Amino acid sequence: MNKGITMYQDQHTHFPEVSISEFGGVRSLHLSSEAIQGAMRLAMPDQIELEYVQQMMMWMLFMQQPRHIVQLGLGAASLTKFCYRNFPEARVTAIELNPNVIRACHRHFRLPPDDGRLQVWQMDAMQFVCDSDHHGMIDVMQVDLYDAAASAPALSSPAFYQACANCLTADGMLTVNLFGDPDTYEASCTANIEALESAFDAVVWLPLVHDANTVAIAFKQAPEVDFDILYERAAEIRLATKLPAAYWVNGLKEWMCDTQ
Repeated sequence: MNKGITMYQDQHTHFPEVSISEFGGVRSLHLSSEAIQGAMRLAMPDQIELEYVQQMMMWMLFMQQPRHIVQLGLGAASLTKFCYRNFPEARVTAIELNPNVIRACHRHFRLPPDDGRLQVWQMDAMQFVCDSDHHGMIDVMQVDLYDAAASAPALSSPAFYQACANCLTADGMLTVNLFGDPDTYEASCTANIEALESAFDAVVWLPLVHDANTVAIAFKQAPEVDFDILYERAAEIRLATKLPAAYWVNGLKEWMCDTQ
């Protein structure tokens, strides 16, 4: 049953308003439009509902015990909650410019309050990555930055991705969602990949999934890839988290075959 869309903006009138809808047991977050900016299955609030958001966790194939994970863009807090629950030894920091999104995630998407491991900061992502205090301090960065129009990534310049790379540890990784308007998607995706390649040692992307979402992973240092080991790791991830990690390995393998 679709409960329609409930809209509210609180006191932050100069930021896009947040709306919430529910259908089929899934609650979704929107910014001033019907475009879905995040979702949560009510029966499994700490699981990741959307396929492309699940793919943003493919760094788990290459790193098992991160110390600090950062999300740029909170969305419906799916990645933030998942990392907080599944990596109890890690710090998790989420950066979100729109305070209405932060309040909606606490009220409607079961985002826990800040504590010694979890911090949600209301600030500009570019400001965060350009702060030298964060350079070399982050193991994993997950980037999903969109405005209300959601026509292309809000930050995508070579300077932005270089600043992200500067924040990562020597073996750090970045995953990014490259969603875009159908009319400009191909050009936008290509430009983002080129910008990533200018800042990282290796960049790989998975096949496009629903609604023109492509997720890329960028490595500070190119890893040695053994697909037998990756499939073993994928089976462990599936058992521990229910995430379909073998599909990620299939996608990486397909990318490698296509580029050779």
